[in-house]
Amino acid sequence: MSCQLVKQGAEGKLYIGEYNGQKCLVKERFQKKYRHPELDAQLTKERIRAEVKTIEKCSNLGIRTPRVYGFDLNERKIYMEYFEDAETAKEYINNLLSSEESPSEVDKKLEELATDVGKILGKMHENNLIHGDLTTSNMLMIPQDSGSKELVMIDFGLSKGNSTNEAKGVDLYVLERALLSTHSAAPKLFSTILKAYREHNRKNSESAVGKYEEVRARGRKRTMVG
Repeated sequence: MSCQLVKQGAEGKLYIGEYNGQKCLVKERFQKKYRHPELDAQLTKERIRAEVKTIEKCSNLGIRTPRVYGFDLNERKIYMEYFEDAETAKEYINNLLSSEESPSEVDKKLEELATDVGKILGKMHENNLIHGDLTTSNMLMIPQDSGSKELVMIDFGLSKGNSTNEAKGVDLYVLERALLSTHSAAPKLFSTILKAYREHNRKNSESAVGKYEEVRARGRKRTMVG
């Protein structure tokens, strides 16, 4: 089966390929030409291991992620589950906002999605897992037989294990900024996410939210000075 390029980003390429005869998504990390080759190889291997480890930890926590079929450190590739009929949460939200559905039905579906995001993020942070690149482009909506859609977290390329509230606060701030820039027509999304986050991160949600507010204030101050 020939590989079909799906997406090319700053860190790597995504292909539709094959693993042991099974259709899959292949994530290949670029070689960074500006780095010393040995350093680049070492850092790439560390990032791949960290990404696979985070995905597996999330899966063990009951968080839906793509299954990892295998990885090749020398070829810089991860072989993962491919979702045939998926759309990103970004596409899902935008389609909802431009649909013919009633405002109350749209609000209900947006609230359900935001609640699911908050639950997942709360569970990740409670277990000291940082995503590192929280945007609605890094979440998939997978159609279910029931007609509903399941939320799947993807793209853990910047993920890490980190117990600090600073890292959790930054994760929240990155998500808020992404929502403000991409989904300004749905202003309640982040407050709904925070509500569910607090309910599902009982260990340190208040400290993490406090750090998020500090990070947010620093960001606003830089913007005003700039």
